[in-house]
Amino acid sequence: MTYLSKPGSSVRTQVKTRGAPAVEERIRRVEEGLLPPFIVKGQANARMTLAERMKHYNTPGISVAVINDGRIEWSKGYGVREAGGGGAVTAETLFQAASVSKPVAAVAALRLVQVGKLRLDEDVNQKLVSWKVPGNELTREQEVTLRGLLSHSAGLTVHGFGGYARDALVPTPVQILDGAKPANSAAIRVDIRPGTKFRYSGGGYTVTQQLLEDVTGKPFPQLMKESVLEKVGMTNSTFEQPLPGGRWRRAAVGHRPDGEEVKGNWHTYPEMAAAGLWTTPSDLARFAVEVQKSLAGKSRKVLSQEMTKQMLTPQIGGWGLGFALAGEGASARFSHGGSNEGYRCLLVAYKNTGQGAVVMTNSDRGAGLAEEVLRSIAKEYGWTDYLHREKLLAPIDPKVYGAYVGQYELAPDFILTVTAEEGKLTAQAKGLSKLELFPESETQFFLLAVAAEIAFIKDDKGQVTHLI
Repeated sequence: MTYLSKPGSSVRTQVKTRGAPAVEERIRRVEEGLLPPFIVKGQANARMTLAERMKHYNTPGISVAVINDGRIEWSKGYGVREAGGGGAVTAETLFQAASVSKPVAAVAALRLVQVGKLRLDEDVNQKLVSWKVPGNELTREQEVTLRGLLSHSAGLTVHGFGGYARDALVPTPVQILDGAKPANSAAIRVDIRPGTKFRYSGGGYTVTQQLLEDVTGKPFPQLMKESVLEKVGMTNSTFEQPLPGGRWRRAAVGHRPDGEEVKGNWHTYPEMAAAGLWTTPSDLARFAVEVQKSLAGKSRKVLSQEMTKQMLTPQIGGWGLGFALAGEGASARFSHGGSNEGYRCLLVAYKNTGQGAVVMTNSDRGAGLAEEVLRSIAKEYGWTDYLHREKLLAPIDPKVYGAYVGQYELAPDFILTVTAEEGKLTAQAKGLSKLELFPESETQFFLLAVAAEIAFIKDDKGQVTHLI
Protein backbone atom coordinates (compact mmCIF):
# COMPACT_ATOMS: atom_id res chain seq x y z
CA MET A 1 0.00 0.00 0.00
CA THR A 2 1.32 3.44 -0.90
CA TYR A 3 0.11 6.99 -0.41
CA LEU A 4 0.22 9.31 -3.39
CA SER A 5 -0.32 13.03 -3.82
CA LYS A 6 0.36 15.36 -6.72
CA PRO A 7 2.26 18.62 -6.25
CA GLY A 8 -0.22 21.43 -5.73
CA SER A 9 -3.14 19.03 -5.38
CA SER A 10 -5.40 18.75 -2.35
CA VAL A 11 -6.49 15.29 -3.44
CA ARG A 12 -4.69 12.82 -1.18
CA THR A 13 -5.07 9.22 -2.19
CA GLN A 14 -4.54 5.75 -0.88
CA VAL A 15 -3.97 2.91 -3.29
CA LYS A 16 -3.83 -0.87 -3.04
CA THR A 17 -2.32 -2.63 -6.04
CA ARG A 18 -0.76 -5.94 -6.94
CA GLY A 19 2.65 -4.24 -6.86
CA ALA A 20 3.47 -4.09 -10.56
CA PRO A 21 4.79 -0.74 -11.85
CA ALA A 22 2.64 -1.29 -14.94
CA VAL A 23 -0.47 -1.13 -12.75
CA GLU A 24 0.64 2.21 -11.29
CA GLU A 25 0.95 3.52 -14.84
CA ARG A 26 -2.54 2.29 -15.69
CA ILE A 27 -3.89 4.08 -12.62
CA ARG A 28 -2.21 7.30 -13.74
CA ARG A 29 -3.78 7.04 -17.20
CA VAL A 30 -7.21 6.42 -15.69
CA GLU A 31 -6.83 9.44 -13.41
CA GLU A 32 -5.76 11.71 -16.26
CA GLY A 33 -8.04 10.37 -18.99
CA LEU A 34 -11.60 11.22 -17.95
CA LEU A 35 -13.87 11.88 -20.93
CA PRO A 36 -17.42 13.22 -21.44
CA PRO A 37 -20.15 10.87 -22.71
CA PHE A 38 -19.88 12.35 -26.21
CA ILE A 39 -16.90 13.69 -28.12
CA VAL A 40 -17.04 15.70 -31.34
CA LYS A 41 -15.58 13.93 -34.34
CA GLY A 42 -12.67 15.81 -35.87
CA GLN A 43 -12.12 18.06 -32.88
CA ALA A 44 -9.43 17.82 -30.24
CA ASN A 45 -11.18 16.61 -27.10
CA ALA A 46 -9.17 17.48 -24.04
CA ARG A 47 -9.03 14.75 -21.47
CA MET A 48 -9.80 15.76 -17.92
CA THR A 49 -8.14 14.81 -14.66
CA LEU A 50 -9.95 13.25 -11.75
CA ALA A 51 -8.96 16.12 -9.46
CA GLU A 52 -10.47 18.63 -11.91
CA ARG A 53 -13.71 16.69 -12.22
CA MET A 54 -14.07 16.18 -8.47
CA LYS A 55 -13.96 19.96 -8.14
CA HIS A 56 -16.40 20.39 -11.04
CA TYR A 57 -18.90 17.99 -9.49
CA ASN A 58 -18.47 19.36 -5.96
CA THR A 59 -17.56 15.86 -4.80
CA PRO A 60 -15.23 15.74 -1.76
CA GLY A 61 -14.44 12.04 -1.91
CA ILE A 62 -14.43 9.11 -4.31
CA SER A 63 -13.24 5.53 -4.07
CA VAL A 64 -12.55 3.12 -6.95
CA ALA A 65 -11.88 -0.60 -7.35
CA VAL A 66 -10.96 -2.19 -10.69
CA ILE A 67 -11.42 -5.86 -11.58
CA ASN A 68 -9.15 -7.39 -14.20
CA ASP A 69 -8.43 -11.04 -15.03
CA GLY A 70 -10.99 -12.13 -12.46
CA ARG A 71 -9.43 -10.36 -9.47
CA ILE A 72 -9.18 -6.90 -7.94
CA GLU A 73 -6.22 -5.33 -9.73
CA TRP A 74 -6.27 -2.09 -7.75
CA SER A 75 -8.36 -0.03 -5.37
CA LYS A 76 -7.84 3.57 -4.45
CA GLY A 77 -9.40 6.39 -2.47
CA TYR A 78 -9.29 10.09 -3.38
CA GLY A 79 -10.16 13.26 -1.51
CA VAL A 80 -11.69 13.48 1.94
CA ARG A 81 -14.53 11.88 3.87
CA GLU A 82 -15.95 15.28 4.79
CA ALA A 83 -15.73 18.59 2.94
CA GLY A 84 -13.45 21.14 4.56
CA GLY A 85 -11.56 18.58 6.59
CA GLY A 86 -12.11 15.09 7.85
CA GLY A 87 -9.78 12.23 7.10
CA ALA A 88 -8.60 11.08 3.70
CA VAL A 89 -10.76 8.65 1.74
CA THR A 90 -8.99 5.29 1.67
CA ALA A 91 -9.76 1.93 0.12
CA GLU A 92 -11.44 1.02 3.45
CA THR A 93 -13.68 4.10 3.72
CA LEU A 94 -17.36 3.16 4.00
CA PHE A 95 -19.96 4.57 1.62
CA GLN A 96 -23.68 3.98 1.32
CA ALA A 97 -24.25 1.55 -1.55
CA ALA A 98 -27.83 2.78 -1.95
CA SER A 99 -29.60 0.67 -4.60
CA VAL A 100 -26.50 -1.46 -5.20
CA SER A 101 -27.80 -3.11 -2.01
CA LYS A 102 -30.47 -4.79 -4.14
CA PRO A 103 -28.37 -7.36 -6.03
CA VAL A 104 -26.61 -8.30 -2.77
CA ALA A 105 -30.01 -8.89 -1.15
CA ALA A 106 -31.12 -10.78 -4.26
CA VAL A 107 -28.26 -13.24 -3.83
CA ALA A 108 -29.42 -13.96 -0.28
CA ALA A 109 -32.94 -14.61 -1.57
CA LEU A 110 -31.67 -16.90 -4.33
CA ARG A 111 -29.61 -18.83 -1.79
CA LEU A 112 -32.83 -19.56 0.08
CA VAL A 113 -34.34 -20.77 -3.19
CA GLN A 114 -31.29 -22.96 -3.71
CA VAL A 115 -31.73 -24.68 -0.33
CA GLY A 116 -35.47 -25.12 -0.83
CA LYS A 117 -36.81 -22.57 1.65
CA LEU A 118 -38.28 -20.36 -1.08
CA ARG A 119 -39.48 -20.81 -4.64
CA LEU A 120 -39.08 -18.25 -7.38
CA ASP A 121 -42.57 -18.66 -8.80
CA GLU A 122 -44.79 -19.25 -5.77
CA ASP A 123 -47.07 -16.67 -4.16
CA VAL A 124 -44.90 -14.85 -1.61
CA ASN A 125 -47.93 -14.57 0.69
CA GLN A 126 -47.53 -18.29 1.35
CA LYS A 127 -44.29 -17.56 3.21
CA LEU A 128 -44.87 -14.04 4.52
CA VAL A 129 -45.90 -14.07 8.19
CA SER A 130 -45.50 -10.58 9.68
CA TRP A 131 -47.27 -8.90 6.76
CA LYS A 132 -49.07 -9.93 3.58
CA VAL A 133 -49.22 -8.31 0.15
CA PRO A 134 -52.78 -6.86 0.13
CA GLY A 135 -54.90 -8.62 -2.45
CA ASN A 136 -56.96 -6.97 -5.18
CA GLU A 137 -58.32 -7.78 -8.64
CA LEU A 138 -54.81 -7.71 -10.10
CA THR A 139 -53.37 -10.20 -7.61
CA ARG A 140 -56.36 -12.48 -8.12
CA GLU A 141 -55.32 -12.69 -11.77
CA GLN A 142 -51.64 -13.25 -10.94
CA GLU A 143 -49.97 -13.46 -7.53
CA VAL A 144 -46.79 -11.66 -6.52
CA THR A 145 -43.74 -13.94 -6.75
CA LEU A 146 -40.12 -13.70 -5.68
CA ARG A 147 -39.12 -13.69 -9.35
CA GLY A 148 -41.27 -10.62 -9.83
CA LEU A 149 -39.89 -8.89 -6.74
CA LEU A 150 -36.26 -9.40 -7.74
CA SER A 151 -36.79 -8.40 -11.40
CA HIS A 152 -39.02 -5.37 -10.73
CA SER A 153 -41.99 -6.98 -12.47
CA ALA A 154 -44.28 -7.65 -9.50
CA GLY A 155 -46.42 -4.58 -10.22
CA LEU A 156 -45.59 -2.97 -6.88
CA THR A 157 -45.46 0.75 -6.16
CA VAL A 158 -42.78 3.00 -4.59
CA HIS A 159 -39.74 3.60 -6.76
CA GLY A 160 -37.28 4.54 -4.01
CA PHE A 161 -36.81 5.90 -0.51
CA GLY A 162 -35.54 9.15 0.98
CA GLY A 163 -34.21 7.75 4.22
CA TYR A 164 -34.49 9.35 7.66
CA ALA A 165 -32.42 12.08 9.27
CA ARG A 166 -30.48 11.04 12.35
CA ASP A 167 -32.90 12.83 14.70
CA ALA A 168 -36.04 11.48 13.00
CA LEU A 169 -38.24 8.62 14.12
CA VAL A 170 -37.47 5.52 12.07
CA PRO A 171 -40.39 3.27 11.06
CA THR A 172 -40.49 -0.51 11.25
CA PRO A 173 -40.49 -2.51 8.00
CA VAL A 174 -44.21 -3.20 8.39
CA GLN A 175 -44.94 0.52 8.83
CA ILE A 176 -42.97 1.17 5.64
CA LEU A 177 -44.87 -1.53 3.77
CA ASP A 178 -48.18 0.03 4.81
CA GLY A 179 -47.08 3.66 4.48
CA ALA A 180 -47.98 4.19 8.15
CA LYS A 181 -46.42 6.92 10.27
CA PRO A 182 -43.60 7.65 10.81
CA ALA A 183 -42.86 6.25 7.33
CA ASN A 184 -42.18 9.02 4.79
CA SER A 185 -43.11 6.91 1.76
CA ALA A 186 -46.42 5.68 0.39
CA ALA A 187 -47.90 2.26 1.05
CA ILE A 188 -46.43 -0.50 -1.12
CA ARG A 189 -49.27 -1.92 -3.15
CA VAL A 190 -49.91 -3.75 -6.42
CA ASP A 191 -51.30 -1.43 -9.11
CA ILE A 192 -50.09 -3.29 -12.22
CA ARG A 193 -50.88 -6.91 -12.93
CA PRO A 194 -47.86 -8.87 -11.63
CA GLY A 195 -45.63 -10.42 -14.25
CA THR A 196 -46.71 -8.19 -17.13
CA LYS A 197 -44.46 -5.12 -17.03
CA PHE A 198 -41.08 -3.91 -15.79
CA ARG A 199 -41.26 -1.02 -13.34
CA TYR A 200 -38.41 -0.34 -10.96
CA SER A 201 -39.61 -0.78 -7.40
CA GLY A 202 -37.66 -0.33 -4.21
CA GLY A 203 -40.95 -1.27 -2.62
CA GLY A 204 -40.61 -4.75 -4.07
CA TYR A 205 -37.25 -5.19 -2.38
CA THR A 206 -38.75 -4.07 0.93
CA VAL A 207 -41.28 -6.88 0.56
CA THR A 208 -38.31 -9.18 -0.14
CA GLN A 209 -36.63 -7.97 3.06
CA GLN A 210 -39.69 -8.90 5.11
CA LEU A 211 -39.97 -12.23 3.30
CA LEU A 212 -36.37 -13.17 4.11
CA GLU A 213 -36.77 -12.22 7.76
CA ASP A 214 -39.99 -14.23 8.07
CA VAL A 215 -38.51 -17.32 6.40
CA THR A 216 -35.23 -17.35 8.34
CA GLY A 217 -36.45 -15.91 11.64
CA LYS A 218 -33.36 -13.69 11.71
CA PRO A 219 -32.90 -9.91 11.61
CA PHE A 220 -32.03 -8.82 8.09
CA PRO A 221 -28.47 -7.58 8.88
CA GLN A 222 -27.64 -10.90 10.55
CA LEU A 223 -28.98 -13.08 7.76
CA MET A 224 -27.14 -10.99 5.15
CA LYS A 225 -23.89 -11.23 7.12
CA GLU A 226 -24.17 -14.99 7.48
CA SER A 227 -25.47 -15.89 4.03
CA VAL A 228 -23.56 -13.45 1.78
CA LEU A 229 -21.14 -10.96 3.33
CA GLU A 230 -19.01 -13.41 5.33
CA LYS A 231 -18.99 -16.02 2.59
CA VAL A 232 -17.77 -13.55 -0.04
CA GLY A 233 -15.22 -11.89 2.25
CA MET A 234 -17.02 -8.54 2.47
CA THR A 235 -15.49 -7.84 5.87
CA ASN A 236 -15.92 -4.06 5.65
CA SER A 237 -19.64 -4.25 4.90
CA THR A 238 -22.83 -4.21 6.95
CA PHE A 239 -26.57 -3.88 6.46
CA GLU A 240 -26.99 -2.53 10.00
CA GLN A 241 -29.22 0.54 10.10
CA PRO A 242 -28.52 2.95 11.63
CA LEU A 243 -24.78 2.54 11.17
CA PRO A 244 -23.22 1.45 14.50
CA GLY A 245 -21.19 4.18 16.19
CA GLY A 246 -18.03 2.09 16.09
CA ARG A 247 -17.96 2.43 12.30
CA TRP A 248 -18.61 6.19 12.09
CA ARG A 249 -14.93 7.17 11.96
CA ARG A 250 -14.47 5.14 8.78
CA ALA A 251 -17.61 6.41 7.04
CA ALA A 252 -17.74 9.07 4.33
CA VAL A 253 -20.17 11.91 5.06
CA GLY A 254 -22.88 12.53 2.46
CA HIS A 255 -22.98 15.89 0.64
CA ARG A 256 -25.73 17.76 -1.17
CA PRO A 257 -25.34 19.25 -4.70
CA ASP A 258 -24.13 22.57 -3.27
CA GLY A 259 -21.43 20.84 -1.25
CA GLU A 260 -23.20 21.15 2.10
CA GLU A 261 -23.17 18.12 4.36
CA VAL A 262 -26.29 16.03 4.75
CA LYS A 263 -27.86 16.92 8.10
CA GLY A 264 -26.50 14.50 10.67
CA ASN A 265 -23.86 13.31 8.13
CA TRP A 266 -26.11 10.70 6.49
CA HIS A 267 -29.61 9.30 6.48
CA THR A 268 -30.75 6.02 8.00
CA TYR A 269 -32.40 3.54 5.62
CA PRO A 270 -34.55 0.91 7.35
CA GLU A 271 -35.36 -0.26 3.80
CA MET A 272 -32.19 -2.31 4.06
CA ALA A 273 -32.62 -4.67 1.10
CA ALA A 274 -33.41 -1.73 -1.16
CA ALA A 275 -30.87 0.82 0.07
CA GLY A 276 -29.24 -0.09 3.39
CA LEU A 277 -25.78 -1.51 2.66
CA TRP A 278 -22.68 0.29 3.94
CA THR A 279 -19.62 -0.98 2.07
CA THR A 280 -16.48 -0.21 0.07
CA PRO A 281 -15.74 -0.52 -3.65
CA SER A 282 -13.32 -3.36 -2.85
CA ASP A 283 -16.01 -5.34 -1.04
CA LEU A 284 -18.50 -4.79 -3.87
CA ALA A 285 -15.78 -5.84 -6.31
CA ARG A 286 -15.33 -9.05 -4.29
CA PHE A 287 -19.06 -9.61 -4.62
CA ALA A 288 -18.94 -9.04 -8.39
CA VAL A 289 -15.95 -11.40 -8.76
CA GLU A 290 -17.83 -14.09 -6.84
CA VAL A 291 -20.78 -13.72 -9.24
CA GLN A 292 -18.39 -14.02 -12.20
CA LYS A 293 -16.70 -17.10 -10.74
CA SER A 294 -20.00 -18.74 -9.86
CA LEU A 295 -21.30 -18.15 -13.38
CA ALA A 296 -18.15 -19.82 -14.76
CA GLY A 297 -18.58 -22.80 -12.42
CA LYS A 298 -15.42 -21.89 -10.47
CA SER A 299 -17.02 -21.10 -7.10
CA ARG A 300 -20.01 -22.13 -5.00
CA LYS A 301 -19.38 -19.95 -1.95
CA VAL A 302 -22.95 -18.62 -2.11
CA LEU A 303 -24.76 -19.72 -5.28
CA SER A 304 -24.47 -22.65 -7.63
CA GLN A 305 -23.61 -22.08 -11.27
CA GLU A 306 -27.18 -22.88 -12.29
CA MET A 307 -28.65 -20.39 -9.80
CA THR A 308 -26.25 -17.66 -10.92
CA LYS A 309 -27.23 -18.34 -14.53
CA GLN A 310 -30.85 -17.75 -13.52
CA MET A 311 -29.87 -14.55 -11.75
CA LEU A 312 -28.23 -13.24 -14.92
CA THR A 313 -30.96 -14.36 -17.32
CA PRO A 314 -33.11 -11.51 -18.70
CA GLN A 315 -36.62 -11.33 -17.30
CA ILE A 316 -39.42 -8.94 -18.28
CA GLY A 317 -37.88 -5.73 -19.57
CA GLY A 318 -34.42 -7.28 -19.83
CA TRP A 319 -33.62 -6.98 -16.12
CA GLY A 320 -32.12 -9.96 -14.29
CA LEU A 321 -32.89 -11.18 -10.78
CA GLY A 322 -31.18 -8.26 -9.04
CA PHE A 323 -28.96 -6.77 -11.74
CA ALA A 324 -29.48 -4.68 -14.86
CA LEU A 325 -28.21 -6.64 -17.87
CA ALA A 326 -26.73 -5.43 -21.16
CA GLY A 327 -24.57 -6.56 -24.06
CA GLU A 328 -23.84 -9.92 -25.64
CA GLY A 329 -20.84 -12.22 -25.87
CA ALA A 330 -17.67 -10.57 -24.59
CA SER A 331 -19.69 -7.39 -23.97
CA ALA A 332 -22.31 -9.09 -21.77
CA ARG A 333 -22.34 -7.30 -18.44
CA PHE A 334 -24.32 -6.89 -15.23
CA SER A 335 -24.54 -3.62 -13.35
CA HIS A 336 -26.38 -1.50 -10.82
CA GLY A 337 -26.30 2.14 -9.79
CA GLY A 338 -27.08 3.65 -6.44
CA SER A 339 -28.50 6.98 -5.27
CA ASN A 340 -29.03 7.75 -1.59
CA GLU A 341 -29.15 11.17 0.05
CA GLY A 342 -25.60 12.47 -0.35
CA TYR A 343 -24.16 9.41 -2.11
CA ARG A 344 -23.92 8.10 -5.68
CA CYS A 345 -22.24 4.89 -6.83
CA LEU A 346 -22.02 2.46 -9.73
CA LEU A 347 -21.00 -1.18 -10.19
CA VAL A 348 -20.29 -2.64 -13.64
CA ALA A 349 -18.95 -6.16 -14.25
CA TYR A 350 -18.63 -8.37 -17.31
CA LYS A 351 -20.04 -11.88 -17.33
CA ASN A 352 -17.32 -13.61 -19.32
CA THR A 353 -14.11 -11.55 -19.32
CA GLY A 354 -13.30 -11.18 -15.62
CA GLN A 355 -13.41 -7.39 -15.84
CA GLY A 356 -15.33 -4.69 -14.03
CA ALA A 357 -15.18 -1.74 -11.67
CA VAL A 358 -16.93 -0.11 -8.74
CA VAL A 359 -17.01 3.64 -8.10
CA MET A 360 -18.47 5.19 -4.93
CA THR A 361 -18.81 8.90 -4.10
CA ASN A 362 -20.04 11.03 -1.19
CA SER A 363 -21.97 13.60 -3.21
CA ASP A 364 -25.39 14.00 -4.80
CA ARG A 365 -23.49 15.06 -7.94
CA GLY A 366 -21.28 12.01 -7.96
CA ALA A 367 -23.16 10.06 -10.64
CA GLY A 368 -21.70 12.05 -13.53
CA LEU A 369 -18.23 11.75 -12.02
CA ALA A 370 -18.62 7.99 -11.59
CA GLU A 371 -19.58 7.61 -15.25
CA GLU A 372 -16.57 9.66 -16.36
CA VAL A 373 -14.25 7.50 -14.26
CA LEU A 374 -15.79 4.34 -15.69
CA ARG A 375 -15.31 5.59 -19.25
CA SER A 376 -11.66 6.24 -18.47
CA ILE A 377 -11.33 2.73 -17.01
CA ALA A 378 -13.10 1.35 -20.08
CA LYS A 379 -10.62 3.02 -22.40
CA GLU A 380 -7.63 1.79 -20.41
CA TYR A 381 -8.89 -1.79 -20.08
CA GLY A 382 -10.47 -2.22 -23.50
CA TRP A 383 -14.17 -2.25 -22.67
CA THR A 384 -15.05 -1.15 -26.19
CA ASP A 385 -18.81 -1.21 -25.56
CA TYR A 386 -18.55 1.21 -22.63
CA LEU A 387 -16.61 3.99 -24.33
CA HIS A 388 -17.75 7.50 -25.21
CA ARG A 389 -19.73 8.02 -28.42
CA GLU A 390 -18.51 10.15 -31.29
CA LYS A 391 -20.82 12.86 -32.60
CA LEU A 392 -20.63 14.77 -35.86
CA LEU A 393 -21.51 18.47 -35.66
CA ALA A 394 -24.00 19.63 -38.28
CA PRO A 395 -23.47 23.06 -39.95
CA ILE A 396 -26.66 24.78 -38.77
CA ASP A 397 -27.54 28.43 -39.37
CA PRO A 398 -27.92 29.93 -35.87
CA LYS A 399 -30.93 31.88 -37.16
CA VAL A 400 -33.08 28.74 -36.75
CA TYR A 401 -32.37 28.66 -33.02
CA GLY A 402 -34.94 31.36 -32.32
CA ALA A 403 -37.73 28.89 -33.02
CA TYR A 404 -36.55 26.72 -30.12
CA VAL A 405 -36.36 29.42 -27.46
CA GLY A 406 -38.83 28.90 -24.63
CA GLN A 407 -39.68 26.87 -21.57
CA TYR A 408 -40.46 23.16 -21.80
CA GLU A 409 -42.12 21.14 -19.05
CA LEU A 410 -40.48 17.71 -19.13
CA ALA A 411 -42.15 16.50 -15.93
CA PRO A 412 -44.19 18.04 -13.11
CA ASP A 413 -42.07 20.81 -11.55
CA PHE A 414 -39.24 20.16 -14.02
CA ILE A 415 -38.85 23.01 -16.50
CA LEU A 416 -36.09 23.26 -19.09
CA THR A 417 -35.39 26.78 -20.34
CA VAL A 418 -33.88 27.04 -23.83
CA THR A 419 -32.20 30.27 -24.93
CA ALA A 420 -30.22 31.46 -27.95
CA GLU A 421 -27.18 33.60 -27.18
CA GLU A 422 -24.28 34.71 -29.38
CA GLY A 423 -24.99 32.12 -32.03
CA LYS A 424 -25.33 29.26 -29.53
CA LEU A 425 -28.31 27.34 -28.22
CA THR A 426 -28.31 26.67 -24.47
CA ALA A 427 -30.50 24.78 -22.02
CA GLN A 428 -30.90 25.24 -18.28
CA ALA A 429 -32.88 23.24 -15.74
CA LYS A 430 -34.03 25.00 -12.59
CA GLY A 431 -31.22 25.24 -10.07
CA LEU A 432 -28.56 23.98 -12.49
CA SER A 433 -25.97 25.61 -14.73
CA LYS A 434 -26.68 26.68 -18.30
CA LEU A 435 -25.32 24.15 -20.83
CA GLU A 436 -24.65 24.48 -24.55
CA LEU A 437 -26.63 22.33 -27.00
CA PHE A 438 -24.59 21.05 -29.96
CA PRO A 439 -26.43 20.30 -33.24
CA GLU A 440 -26.45 16.91 -34.95
CA SER A 441 -29.17 18.12 -37.29
CA GLU A 442 -31.55 21.06 -37.46
CA THR A 443 -33.77 19.50 -34.79
CA GLN A 444 -31.50 17.11 -32.89
CA PHE A 445 -28.94 18.25 -30.31
CA PHE A 446 -26.64 16.79 -27.67
CA LEU A 447 -24.81 18.01 -24.57
CA LEU A 448 -21.14 17.37 -23.92
CA ALA A 449 -21.37 17.88 -20.18
CA VAL A 450 -23.95 15.15 -19.53
CA ALA A 451 -25.20 12.08 -21.35
CA ALA A 452 -28.26 13.76 -22.82
CA GLU A 453 -29.75 14.15 -26.28
CA ILE A 454 -32.62 16.46 -27.21
CA ALA A 455 -34.94 16.51 -30.19
CA PHE A 456 -37.31 19.41 -30.93
CA ILE A 457 -40.63 18.15 -32.29
CA LYS A 458 -42.58 20.19 -34.84
CA ASP A 459 -46.21 19.99 -35.94
CA ASP A 460 -47.35 19.79 -39.58
CA LYS A 461 -47.07 23.59 -39.80
CA GLY A 462 -43.43 23.55 -38.77
CA GLN A 463 -44.06 24.98 -35.32
CA VAL A 464 -42.10 23.56 -32.38
CA THR A 465 -44.54 21.93 -29.97
CA HIS A 466 -42.31 20.13 -27.48
CA LEU A 467 -38.98 18.37 -27.05
CA ILE A 468 -37.98 14.86 -26.15
